[in-house]
Amino acid sequence: MKKIALMGSTGSVGTQTLDVVRKYPDKLKIFALSANGNIDLLLEQIEEFKPEVVGVFNTQKANELQKKTSLKVLTGKNMLEKIAKMKNYDTFITATVGLTIIKATIQAIQNKKNVAIANKETLVAAGEIVMKEAKKHKVKIMPIDSEHSALFQCLNGETNKSIKSLIVTCSGGALRDYSKEDLKNVSIKDALGHKTWNMGQKITIDSATLMNKAFEVIEAKWLYGINPENIKVVIHPESLIHSMIEYSDNSIIAQISEPDMRLPIQYALSYPERWDEAVKRHNFDRSYTFKKPDLERFPCLGYAWKAMEAGGTMPAVMNAANDAMVARFLAGKCKYLDIARIIKKVMNGHKTIPNPTLDKIEKAIKETTEKVNKLK
Repeated sequence: MKKIALMGSTGSVGTQTLDVVRKYPDKLKIFALSANGNIDLLLEQIEEFKPEVVGVFNTQKANELQKKTSLKVLTGKNMLEKIAKMKNYDTFITATVGLTIIKATIQAIQNKKNVAIANKETLVAAGEIVMKEAKKHKVKIMPIDSEHSALFQCLNGETNKSIKSLIVTCSGGALRDYSKEDLKNVSIKDALGHKTWNMGQKITIDSATLMNKAFEVIEAKWLYGINPENIKVVIHPESLIHSMIEYSDNSIIAQISEPDMRLPIQYALSYPERWDEAVKRHNFDRSYTFKKPDLERFPCLGYAWKAMEAGGTMPAVMNAANDAMVARFLAGKCKYLDIARIIKKVMNGHKTIPNPTLDKIEKAIKETTEKVNKLK
């Protein structure tokens, strides 16, 4: 029986994780749940999965929930870290956002707990620190998103010496067929119209700009120790091939399945075993198409290599600038093309701090957010 601390249980990844737990009650047990403020859904989850620990980031919502449950409800900015430090669980799942989850992830690693990462900013902003701690404490970092799970599966039994390139596939997002002229007038509804994956608003916008793929490129560097120049991205609209590895003999191994997040979630929890059908069986009666991404229409993808080349605090600054700009776009306070424009401006103006501590990363994120909100 594997006990799980699931951070972000009311979001898209969190609820799909609970689908997997629900399917395997003899293998998986929920130890802890946390949410930002959706206490109605969280209360339902508490009643069904009976966790030992529950946390709510929003203090007002935590107080409301406390009146409805006999469980002590943790809250406050250190709530996730408090849960991470606890002993009675095996795997810490990060399906929430913000700098606090990075600190909590490091606490879980230092607590010698395996970590399953769905949160992008952990490795984007602090990949060097996180992977160094994981190696030091001999902790396994398992990716939950489909692309990195695919890479992990394709790499099984191989060594880095035989790898020519990691090939990360990309659906192209909701705007993949838009011309440069069309992109000038993109509405929030347009950008949220993803054709394959059902995700939260923030990630859907990141998918539309291809910033989500930029994050995944940086994550791949840290997860698999691959040089940036050996990481490629290809547009694959069908979202059936989730990523590939090109080996030194020019053979390519791909992981193929129906697009469903429950597969990478289940694999992260079952590894090194494979449990039964996480998704429906694949239907081969269709086409697989590929094309190169257009960095003129979608410049955010190219920012990944610029951030990795600069290193230090630059990836965290890119991430923070994107967070702030996507929030502005979703609030109707800027145009779609402003997202990439302002991120570039902020990155160009940032003086990179090499080998930063978590405190310096936190400071860079705070300063970037403040700067972005002043720019027009």
